[in-house]
Amino acid sequence: MTASRRFALGKFTAGGPEFPGLVLEDRVFDLSSRFGDEKTLSDLIASWSASLPRLQELADSLGEDDGDHALASLRPLPPVSPDGQVFQAAANYRQHVLELMAGAEHRGDASDGLSSEDREEAAAALDERARDGAPFVFLGSSHAMVGADDDVVLPEGSEQHDWELELAVVIGARGRRLARDEAMSVIAGYTICNDITTRDALFRADARSLGLDWLAGKNSPTFLPTGPLLVPAAHVENPMDLRLHLAVNGRTMQNETTADMLFDVADLIAHISNIAELRPGDLVLTGSPAGNGASHGIFLQPGDLIDSSITGLGGQRNRCVAEPRATSDAVAGAGKARA
Repeated sequence: MTASRRFALGKFTAGGPEFPGLVLEDRVFDLSSRFGDEKTLSDLIASWSASLPRLQELADSLGEDDGDHALASLRPLPPVSPDGQVFQAAANYRQHVLELMAGAEHRGDASDGLSSEDREEAAAALDERARDGAPFVFLGSSHAMVGADDDVVLPEGSEQHDWELELAVVIGARGRRLARDEAMSVIAGYTICNDITTRDALFRADARSLGLDWLAGKNSPTFLPTGPLLVPAAHVENPMDLRLHLAVNGRTMQNETTADMLFDVADLIAHISNIAELRPGDLVLTGSPAGNGASHGIFLQPGDLIDSSITGLGGQRNRCVAEPRATSDAVAGAGKARA
């Protein structure tokens, strides 16, 4: 469809029940009062081909001063909380891969699971992989999701908690055995994810031959800040020309564009669909650019503040906090928004 007035979608709370919102500039329009109380954001994505024209028509008809809420007054929740899958692309930015290996080499640890000889071979194979190989994709847990302004809880027992800012694709139609030139047709829109990683939990000395432990390294509660917005694909001109910027305590750590991906969005979607079936509401995380803590030799600590953004998709601000010692407190406090 031809894009008209630019809008975004989100899931919000003003201190009460959550509601789906249509966002125009800095105003939010409550969709539950316009589309019916039964219409959640998940409902809209599940029938995306029918929802998008209705949403666009609504956006074109609204006046910016008619918004129900100021965007800044609301707590953003993850715009998508999939019942389905979170597909995560690993090692998909060339410079990121080189920096991770160099960082592990400099520290003299095995957080990447590789020896010095392994790293030399891996660096030499990057261009060949991009030319003739395939993406590497694993599954993550949607239970790790929190909102764009929520706390990140750093679990005890590890020291190398790291940031990984990523462009995330929101799927809006079923896709199976898609060719590359068909892949973009199943995209509903784009959002932001910060795929927090505990690097010293990835490598298991007791199971080295089994590879990296993605469950332990990636899926702690609050380790996937998501949102604040879902921007329809029709309003993202070129997903391969977006700038990702992340700062920790005001210091820029990541500042790269999606052009550095080894495999672009279409490649990733086609690859996944030829192994699994993509369904509406699924997320595809496209990898993280250079500038992670592992390359800087700096890891997240309680009290750190992460500010991140992607061109046209909004921004996140997450405070890092220590995991409460009592299990009951940890369950109650995980994902709690900052006061």
